[in-house]
Amino acid sequence: MAAGSPHTESPMRHDAAEHSPSPSPVLGHAHSPTHMVMDNLLGLLRIRVKRGLNLAVRDVRSSDPYVVVRMGTQRMKTRVIRKDVNPEWNEELTLSVTDTEQPVLVEVYDHDTLSMDDFMGDAEFDIRPFVEVLKMHPTGLPNGTRIKTIQPCRSNCLVEESSVVWRDGKIMQDMCLRLKNVECGELQWIDLPGSKAF
Repeated sequence: MAAGSPHTESPMRHDAAEHSPSPSPVLGHAHSPTHMVMDNLLGLLRIRVKRGLNLAVRDVRSSDPYVVVRMGTQRMKTRVIRKDVNPEWNEELTLSVTDTEQPVLVEVYDHDTLSMDDFMGDAEFDIRPFVEVLKMHPTGLPNGTRIKTIQPCRSNCLVEESSVVWRDGKIMQDMCLRLKNVECGELQWIDLPGSKAF
């Protein structure tokens, strides 16, 4: 979800998975026992949820959006941004990767105090292209080198092409996702930094 994405976007950024030899406090948020997660842990995936663009209105004239990110049984969420259909979260969420075949699911909700939160759309993305690059163990590339490019198509939620690049000594991927099951809205994710575990 790059900054130059189309006008109806919600940008999010995911940063490369990083291997952590010691238990991470994030693992406590998983719904499965920590020891089971640690036994199967391939790496950590850092996702930066950057912003949303042209999100759906769910209250009188605006919405109070927040993002929920899921992978398997793990669930992380951003803070609520009040009365803004073009919110900027700039929040980093970390997920434990135990299965590279599992997509990352993204859901956007409107926070309501007196009733259930309203659904504002969802999207998903595949981490396999990113993991394929990690397994190549690239090093010492010129800053900004594109290693792999994923094109938008009917089978993904990409708004525009997404490149896995070498940036500041890390492998990263920026992407802009179009929300499904909603009248409008996109999310921008930025950066998946590389993991030594893959």
